[in-house]
Amino acid sequence: MAGASLVLSDDSFLSRVDRTLYRLEGYLALVSGLAVFSLMVLAVVSVSGRNFFASPLPGYVDWIEQIMPLIAFMGVAYTQRDGGHIRMDILVGQLRGRTLYCAELLTTLLILLLMVLLVWGTWAHFLRSFDFTAPLWSRDSTMDIALPIWPAKLVVPVAFAVLSLRLALQAWAYVRAIVRPDQPAVAVPMIADAATQAAMEADQLTGQEKKDTAR
Repeated sequence: MAGASLVLSDDSFLSRVDRTLYRLEGYLALVSGLAVFSLMVLAVVSVSGRNFFASPLPGYVDWIEQIMPLIAFMGVAYTQRDGGHIRMDILVGQLRGRTLYCAELLTTLLILLLMVLLVWGTWAHFLRSFDFTAPLWSRDSTMDIALPIWPAKLVVPVAFAVLSLRLALQAWAYVRAIVRPDQPAVAVPMIADAATQAAMEADQLTGQEKKDTAR
């Protein structure tokens, strides 16, 4: 279903950067979706092997440990751009104009500060696991089949770094909206009213029905 937020675009440099970053975020979200699919495939292979050949997939839990960071973190920036994370829409929806943009800017900057600290911490966590001189460049590994853990640890600071870029871009957009309130706020999720949200959902359903009919 359609979300409760809208992201406006125009021909400004800010909007072009937003759309470029959004494509990158879309690719990362696709990787996250493929990770979910691969997890289902692994489950089918493991269960089939156990039932029909008395031999489940070796290191099944180890593979799950490697895949879970892709599922958990790769789509966070994509969701942030579209306003899909949990937020106080009932409260924020009562604000208008510069008051709304100031409130959004404050919360965005606070989250950005937190994410920068998390990038620093998770990168240090990755470095403790990675070693060029060690076998498979890894100082630690999984318990069963000894998969190197550093690739899974690297996913987290990479995803958080992209989210930090998104938050910095949104902070820039909110500052622009505060300085120039006469122009539409681009590159940030704006809360849609009930009528607009209903129209978005109807358009999405109509488009899906047309696809089903064409098939």
